[in-house]
Amino acid sequence: MSPAQQPEEAPLVSAGSDPEDRAVEAALRPKNLDDFVGQKRVRRQLSLVLEASRLRGRSADHVLLSGPPGLGKTTLAMIIAAEMNAPLRISSGPAIQHAGDLAAILSSLTEGEVLFLDEIHRMSRPAEEMLYMAMEDFRVDIVVGKGPGATAIPLDLPPFTLVGATTRAGLLPGPLRDRFGFTGHLEFYSTEELELVLRRSAMLMDMKVNSAAFAEIAGRSRGTPRIANRLLRRVRDWALVHGIDLIDAGSAGAALDMYEVDEKGLDRLDRSVLTALITKFNGGPVGLSTLAIAVGEEPETVETVAEPYLVREGMLGRTPRGRIATAAAWHHLGLVMPPSVAAAMPEDLFTAAQEEEVSGGDPAEDWMT
Repeated sequence: MSPAQQPEEAPLVSAGSDPEDRAVEAALRPKNLDDFVGQKRVRRQLSLVLEASRLRGRSADHVLLSGPPGLGKTTLAMIIAAEMNAPLRISSGPAIQHAGDLAAILSSLTEGEVLFLDEIHRMSRPAEEMLYMAMEDFRVDIVVGKGPGATAIPLDLPPFTLVGATTRAGLLPGPLRDRFGFTGHLEFYSTEELELVLRRSAMLMDMKVNSAAFAEIAGRSRGTPRIANRLLRRVRDWALVHGIDLIDAGSAGAALDMYEVDEKGLDRLDRSVLTALITKFNGGPVGLSTLAIAVGEEPETVETVAEPYLVREGMLGRTPRGRIATAAAWHHLGLVMPPSVAAAMPEDLFTAAQEEEVSGGDPAEDWMT
C-alpha cells in the first residue's frame, strides 16, 4: 500500500478515533455499567432506566447520548445492549443519506434489538422524518412509485431501542430530540477518574505502572479517556524500546515529551497557535483564517482540533473581533504579557464569547487579511 493510500492516523491528542484506536478500544471497553468509570450522574440515571425496562419486560426507551468525542458514547451503547441481553446493530448518520437506507436497517431489526446510530445529527432530512414514526409508533411507510401513482405501504416494526450519539446536540431537530425517552450528556473526566481508566487499561495490557506515572499521563490527557488510553500505549512503546519494566513518572514524562505532548496536554498544533497569536499578532485579536495561515493549517483544523481545548483551558478567547491569547497562554509559553496588551484584554471573555454567538459568528474573520 502506498503512503497516499494508507489511512490517516489521528493526532496523538485528538479525541477522534483511528483504526488502531477502534481495535484496541474493543479490548479495553468495559462490558457493564459497574465497570464503566466516570459519568456518575449518567450511569445512575441510565441504570434506573434499564432496570425499569427489565422489570416491565419491555424494550428500553430510546436513549440520546451527547458530548465531545472520546468520552464513552459508543461504549455506553454497547453496555445498554449487554445489560438488556439484546443484540446490537451499529450504523452512523453519514451512512444513512436516503430514507431507503434507514428503511432497510429498520425492517431487518429483531424484537428488543438495540440500534446504535453514531453522529445521528448528520442524517439526511428524509431519513430523520422516517425515524420519527419508527421511534414513536414502530412503523414506517414505504413509498412505492412516483408522482400521482405513488403508494405508501405501511410496515410494522418490532419494538426496538434506538441509541443515538452526537457531538453536536444543537444540530438535532426538536422533533427528533423529543422522541428520546432519556438524554444523557457526557462531561469531561477529572484527573482522578482518568487515573482509574488508566489503571484498568494497564492491567488489561499487562503493564507495570506506578501511581505517579498514572497521574502524569492523566494530567496530559485533556479529560478524555480515548486520549488517555492512546497516550498509555505510546508510553508502553517507549518503555519497551528503552527496556524499562516499571514505568514511573519520569519515564512517562520523557515518553510524552518525545511525542510533544506537554504537561498541560498541549501538542505541537496547540503551541503553534498560541505562539503565532503572541509573537506575530501581539496576542490578537486576529481572524481565524489569518491565524490558520500563520500556522500553516486549514481553518477547520484550527477551529475543531486546537481551539476547543485551548478555550476550555482559558488560554484562548473568541471575541467579536477575533481570537486572542489570554494571560494564561503567555504564562504557559514562558512569556510576559506587556501592560498595553493586558489593558486591551476584555474584562470578561465569557461575555465576549456570548456576544460573538449572538452576532452570528466571527464578524472580523479576515480583518487582518
